[in-house]
Amino acid sequence: MKHIIYAASVACLMSVPATAQDSDMSEGFNLIEEGVKLFFRGLSDEFEPQMEEFARQMEPALRGFIEEMGPAMRELGDMIGELDDYHAPEKLPNGDIIIRRKSPLALTEPEGEIDL
Repeated sequence: MKHIIYAASVACLMSVPATAQDSDMSEGFNLIEEGVKLFFRGLSDEFEPQMEEFARQMEPALRGFIEEMGPAMRELGDMIGELDDYHAPEKLPNGDIIIRRKSPLALTEPEGEIDL
């Protein structure tokens, strides 16, 4: 974390004298840009090992989730079809959420006879 603070402070200190002495503002902006690049590079270097460890810990859980939920998600996708066929969701005053089709499906007659 010290590297990040050091890089940011060096970038700020370098950009102040350059803009004060030189009337060309683009040079000052270039120094600020370099400082920002150094800052983010420092952030990346600092957090990369932690992100790799997090990924190693999460991998078994994510694999299990995909194995369990994969078939259900495919089934849901087949049932829904194209998302463009639906309007944006609406929330009713009672808290229900309705998602309406843009063009309703045609009602089909049930197969076979219905005994009443």
